[in-house]
Amino acid sequence: MKIKVLLADDHQIMRDGLASLLEKHPDLEVVAQAGEGRAAVSLAREFHPDVVIMDIAMPGLNGIEATRQIVAAAPGVKVIALSVHAEGPFVAGMLQAGASGYLLKHSAAEELVRAIRLVVQGQTYLSPQITGQVVEGYMGKRSPAGASVFTVLSPREREVLQLYAEGKITRQIAALLNISPKTVEFHRRQIMDKTGSASFADLVKYAIREGLAT
Repeated sequence: MKIKVLLADDHQIMRDGLASLLEKHPDLEVVAQAGEGRAAVSLAREFHPDVVIMDIAMPGLNGIEATRQIVAAAPGVKVIALSVHAEGPFVAGMLQAGASGYLLKHSAAEELVRAIRLVVQGQTYLSPQITGQVVEGYMGKRSPAGASVFTVLSPREREVLQLYAEGKITRQIAALLNISPKTVEFHRRQIMDKTGSASFADLVKYAIREGLAT
């Protein structure tokens, strides 16, 4: 029986390349591709893949929030992060969201294939380049997350912040998240208080610095 894989990355070339590499293996099948976070969540619910290969920096909904929603909606689906970010907050954010693996994008194709097969068996896979910092974090030598956007803000606040940073206005955010404009404004005030932002420009700079937007 083939392992069904969903690819989530905002770069079409990256997705096509991964699909080509994975489908060379007879036990793997790419069943769907997503170019942004919300689409990844929707497709995961529709196709129920065995594994989602998830980029972190994606428009609309970042990979950490998308992972959190996928794991909550479909607990049997495994998520593997495939990212350029090796920093502790990103790694910790993905693992805390429920990811079963974390690889860097410059990893060899065979490492990704090995990770897919392992997480389907219920194991966790971390790239050797980041294993050390994760172990150190959990041994208490240093915090794996630190004071980052993933510890300062709630999941909903991170969603609102990302959408504001991507240029959405309050009314659009309310429609996307199915909440009222007043609730969006409340979240915005909370975000500004928690991050010490004095202006909307400060919020955008904070989102970019923390990797929620580019």
